[in-house]
Amino acid sequence: MDQAERLRNVIKQSNIQQQTARVFTVTSGKGGVGKSNLAVNMAVWFRKIGKRVIIIDADLGLANVEVMFGSVPKYNLSDLIYRGKSAKEIINEGPLGIGFISGGVGIAGLNNLSRDQIVYLVHSLAELNELADIVIIDTGAGIADSVLEFVLASPEVVLVSTPDPSSLTDAYSLLKALYRNPSFSEERTRIHIVANKVTSVEEGNIVFAKLNSVVTQFLKGSIHFLGMIPQDREMEHAVRSQKIISLEKPNAASSRAFKLLTDNYIHDEQKTISMHKGITQFITNLLARRGS
Repeated sequence: MDQAERLRNVIKQSNIQQQTARVFTVTSGKGGVGKSNLAVNMAVWFRKIGKRVIIIDADLGLANVEVMFGSVPKYNLSDLIYRGKSAKEIINEGPLGIGFISGGVGIAGLNNLSRDQIVYLVHSLAELNELADIVIIDTGAGIADSVLEFVLASPEVVLVSTPDPSSLTDAYSLLKALYRNPSFSEERTRIHIVANKVTSVEEGNIVFAKLNSVVTQFLKGSIHFLGMIPQDREMEHAVRSQKIISLEKPNAASSRAFKLLTDNYIHDEQKTISMHKGITQFITNLLARRGS
């Protein structure tokens, strides 16, 4: 019996419900393109329209989310797995009541869990479906296995790229690694593209067109354009100051663009309803991959 089948049996035997919190992973082909900034600002606008949001910071190298929130988390995923904390206890509160969970070293140790720990982890994180409408997974950048595992486990992926040629190349490299992975299922995955730091609508459309062209031609796949974020001095200043532009200056050009992205994502919901398996399925997929 492989790890994936073992996990399915654990879920079935434990009578864990599969439900409907919408889960998406934010990623990028390279660092410095605004991935975590996008995750946090979209979370702000989700909250402003009444959605309950939890961000799971799965970037093992950096803790960008907690830095932007100006908060040092008291607990992280390790405390849930190894110290008996509940999901509610490890959720740290950010601005507007946005919840965030620090992955810490708990993420790195997911492939060494006992059966009892697996049951406890999945049961505990299943609670997030009752606590959130949207769960955002903020990964590291690049095509390392630690990043791809999260992307492959997610029913929806938001891939951030800038017009910079190296960013486009790295974004395509990530897409190629994804499509050529035997575990990837295009039918069960929706990939959204966000063009960041663009100087015009035309440039944003070009970013998507370039990625769409190579994905269609060489990978025989399809991607979806979620929208674009303009190059904005006010946002650059906010990032340097470790502030959240959508809170500090909600009328800034970039803030309005983040709002539009969020609206686009919400309106896309009917097209992706069959993919909604909740955080339980995401964690099951992730654990199955780490044990394979």
